[in-house]
Amino acid sequence: MNNLSVLGKFLDQPILVAKFQKKVPALLTAGAALYGAYEVSKEEKGKRKEKAIKTGITLGATVAAALAAPYIASKAAKRPLPASLETLKKNNKELIDKFLKTTDVDEKTSEILNKGKDKILGFNEVKTLFENVRSKAGGVGFLEKLIPSPQNVSAKDIFSEIGYLSVYGAVPVAGGVLGGVAADIVTDKKSWREKLPDKIKEGSYQYLANIFMCNVGAGIALAIMEKAGIVSKGARALGMTAGIILTGVIGGSKIANFIGRNVIDKCFCKEKKEHTIGCDILDMSFKKRTPEDYIKRQSAYCCRSNKKKERTPEVLDIGLHTDDIATVSLLSGLKWIEPALPLMYSVSGYRSGIGYRN
Repeated sequence: MNNLSVLGKFLDQPILVAKFQKKVPALLTAGAALYGAYEVSKEEKGKRKEKAIKTGITLGATVAAALAAPYIASKAAKRPLPASLETLKKNNKELIDKFLKTTDVDEKTSEILNKGKDKILGFNEVKTLFENVRSKAGGVGFLEKLIPSPQNVSAKDIFSEIGYLSVYGAVPVAGGVLGGVAADIVTDKKSWREKLPDKIKEGSYQYLANIFMCNVGAGIALAIMEKAGIVSKGARALGMTAGIILTGVIGGSKIANFIGRNVIDKCFCKEKKEHTIGCDILDMSFKKRTPEDYIKRQSAYCCRSNKKKERTPEVLDIGLHTDDIATVSLLSGLKWIEPALPLMYSVSGYRSGIGYRN
C-alpha cells in the first residue's frame, strides 16, 4: 500500500472517529470560552461585564445548538446515529478474536490486532497490518469489516445526505440567533428589537451562502457526474467543489441578499405607514399602539442598516467554506470528518447571533 492509501485507512478507523467525536464537546466548549475571553478583553473596562454577559449567552446557545445538531439532523433525516465507542470496541474484539482463532499470523501482527480491539492503531501499524493480513485466507474481508472502505454516495441517496447536512447546519445558526436575541434582551430590554433584523439577515446569509446552497451545489454536481459515469473520487471531489463555488459562494450570496432586501427589509424596515402581516406576527405588542408609535418603531428598525443592504463575501466567509470540505468528504463516502461539523457550523451560528453584518 502506498502512504496515501495507508493515511486514508488510518483516518477511517471507526475507533479514531468515535474518540474524536467524544472529544468534540470539550473542544468546542473550550474554544468558545477562550474566544469569549478574548472578545471581553478587547472591550473598555467599564463595559466588560455587559460584554461578558452578551458574549457568554450567545456563545453558550450556539455551542449547545451545535452539539445538539447531529441528533436533530439524524432524527429529521431518519438516519441512525454512529455506533458508540463502547459498541465499536465490543464489535472489534469479537471480530479480531474470531479471525485469530482461524488464521495464523506472526507475533507482530498479532500484537497489532490485539491493540486494535480497543485502541487507535498508529500509521505504521495500519500499514503493517494491511501488508501482512491481505494475503491470508479471508484477510481482505476481515480488513474491510475492521476498517470499512469509503463508499461513494449513490444518486438516489444524494439529496437525503444533503437534507441531513442542511438540517445539521441550520440548527447552530438558529441557536446563534436565539442566543443573540436572548443576550440583547438581558442586557438591553429597550432596544433589542432594533438589533433583531441584523441577526435574521446575517443568519439567512450564513445559512444560504455558507451552508445550504453549497450543499445543493455539491449535490447537483455529484448527480451530474454519476449520470456521466464518473466514479473517480478525485474527479468527483473537484466537480463538487466547482458546484459549491458556482451555486453556494456566488449563488447563495445573491439569494441571501435578495431575501434580505425583499422579505426581511420589507418586514422590519418598511418606511410606509401601513402594517405588514410579518411585522405584526413578530411584534404583537405594537398592534394596539398608535400609528405614531408604529412609525417611530419602524424608523428605529429600518434606517440604521440601510447603508449596508448588500452583504458580500469576506475573507472569513471564504474560510467558513472549509465546512464544504466536509460536505465533499461525506458525499464521497469519507466519514472521518463528520465529527468536526459542530466546530465548523458554530462559527456561522455565532456570527448570526451577533448580527455580524452591522
